[in-house]
Amino acid sequence: MRSYRKALSLVLLFFMSAGLYARQTDSSQMTDAAVQQEDVYAQWRASWAEKAEAAKPVLHETVLRPLYLVRGVQDSLAYQGWRMERCGEMSSYYGVSLKQMPSVSVDFGRHITGYFSFRVKTLSRTQDAPLRFRFTFGEVPSEMNVPFDPFPGTLSRAWMQDETVTVEQVDCDITIPRRISGRYMKVELLGGSPDFDFAMEDMWFTAVSSADRSSLVTLSEDTPEMVRRISDVAVETLHECMQTVYEDGPKRDHRLWLGDLYLESLANRWSFRNFDLTRRCLYLFASLAQNDGVLISNVFEHPEPHPQYGSYCLTYCLLFNSTLLEYLKDTGDYETAQDLWVVARRQVEDALTYLDEDYIFDQTKRGVWLFFDWREGLDANAPIQGATIFALEQTCELAEMLGREDEVREWYGIAAKMKKAARKHYYDKTAGVFVSGPDRQVSVLGQTWLIKAGALSQKEAQKAIRTALAGDATVMPGTPYGTHYLIDAMLLCGMYDEAREYMLDYWGGMVEKGADTFWEAYDPDNDYISPYNFHPLNSYCHAWSCTPVYFIHTWPEVFQR
Repeated sequence: MRSYRKALSLVLLFFMSAGLYARQTDSSQMTDAAVQQEDVYAQWRASWAEKAEAAKPVLHETVLRPLYLVRGVQDSLAYQGWRMERCGEMSSYYGVSLKQMPSVSVDFGRHITGYFSFRVKTLSRTQDAPLRFRFTFGEVPSEMNVPFDPFPGTLSRAWMQDETVTVEQVDCDITIPRRISGRYMKVELLGGSPDFDFAMEDMWFTAVSSADRSSLVTLSEDTPEMVRRISDVAVETLHECMQTVYEDGPKRDHRLWLGDLYLESLANRWSFRNFDLTRRCLYLFASLAQNDGVLISNVFEHPEPHPQYGSYCLTYCLLFNSTLLEYLKDTGDYETAQDLWVVARRQVEDALTYLDEDYIFDQTKRGVWLFFDWREGLDANAPIQGATIFALEQTCELAEMLGREDEVREWYGIAAKMKKAARKHYYDKTAGVFVSGPDRQVSVLGQTWLIKAGALSQKEAQKAIRTALAGDATVMPGTPYGTHYLIDAMLLCGMYDEAREYMLDYWGGMVEKGADTFWEAYDPDNDYISPYNFHPLNSYCHAWSCTPVYFIHTWPEVFQR
C-alpha cells in the first residue's frame, strides 16, 4: 500500500487557497443573485425550521475530574515528537500554595467536550488583589508543548485553546464560558498578590454530548482486538461530535457541514442510533437553503440558525440526498422524506445544469466548488462525473420509495448516458483505470467515485483500484474523508481482504500513535501534516474520521472475524 507512504501535500483551507477562493467568490456572486430571486421554498421554510427546533436534543452532562499530573517529554518516536508522562497525583497539587506550584499539567484520561470549572481557596490572610491564570487545553500532547506564538497558522489564532482568566474573588466556583475540547490541560499562575496565599481546591469538566451510551450497538465477542480498538475510538469520535447538531469538530469549526453529516449519520446507525439528530440536521439545511433551492454547505446554530452565506459546494449538496435516503431506510419516517423530497430533487436539478451535450459534467459552465478531499492537485473531472451519477441513482431510489418515480423518470436514462460517457471520455481500457483532466491524471478518488457510480464491472473495478494504488504518479487521498470512499469502493467491488488491511493500517495507525479520537488529517509518514500550516491547529477529533464503526458493522463478515 503506497498512498500516504509518500509525502503528501494538503492544500490550505479551501477558502484560503487562491484557486478555491476564486471559485468561492464566483459561487458567492451566484448566491447573491439566488438570494434576490423568488424563494422557491417560501411555503415550507418556517415549518422546516420549527421541525428542526423540535428535534433539538437534550445534552447529557457528565462531570469529569483530572486523573493525575503529567509533564511533556520530547520523544522522537512519539506522535509529533511529544508524549505526556505521569509525574504526580492530584492530591499533591490540591491545597498546596500556587506560589510553590505555579505551573502544572493534568490528564483527564479521555477526550472531553464541555465546560471547564475550577475553585481557588484562601490559605492565609485576605485576598487584596485579583489572580490571573492561563489555561491551555489540548487534544494531543503537541498542543500542550508547542508554542502558539508567533502564530503561523492560516486560520484564526482565536481557535487555539488558551484562555487567560482573571479571578477577582476566590472561594467560589468559576467556569470558563467558552466550550473546550481536549484531554490535557495546563494551568499557569500569571499573577497574584504577595499579601495572601491561595491554592487550587478543585477542577472539573462538565462534559456534554447528545449521544446516549446506553443505546450503543455492540460488537461480536470474537471481534479481533485491533478492530475493537478502532471501533471504540470511532465511537468516541462520533460521541464528541454529536452535540445539538452533528459538528464536524468540537475543537474547531463548531458547525454542521453537509459532507460530515452524511458520514456521521452512517456511523450513528451502528452506534448511538440517535436518528432524531439526523432529522434535525436535514431540516436545518432545508430551512436555510438559498432562495433558488440550492443548499448551502454548512450552517451555524448561534445566536440563531444561519448558513455560511456564499458557501456553495455542489458535491456536498448531492450528499443531502444520500443522507435523506439512508435516514428513510433507518427510520421508515416517510413523512420527513416526503417533506424534504422537493429539496433533494432540486439538488439534482442544479447538478444536471452542468452537463454538456455529451453528458459530461462541465465545471467551467459557472463557478462551482467541488470538494472530494484536501489533496493538492486533485483533478475533479472524473470524481464529479461519478458523484453526479451516484446522486442520480440514490435520488431515483428515494423517489421509488416515495412513489415519485414519474418525477424522475428521465433521470434513469441520464445516469446511463453519463456512465457511457465516463467510459468513453475517462476510461483508459489499456491501463484499466479512469484518467481525469487534460493531463490524464490517475487518482484514487477518480476510481472510487466512478466505481460507486457503477461505471465498471466488479472485475474492472478491482483492477482500477489495484492499478491506481500501485502507480507511482497516482494522486492519493489525503484525509480520512477521502479514505472512507476508498474503503467503500473496495467493499462494493469485493476487495474484502484489501479493505480490511487498509482500514487496519490507516485507522489502526492512529490508534497505535495514541489517538483516543480520530484526526482530521492523517499521513502515517508525516506526523506534522496540516491543511493550516500549523499542526496544533488541526482538529484531532473530527467527524469525517468516525466511519470505521459503519464499515465494521455493515460488513461483519469482513471486519468482525
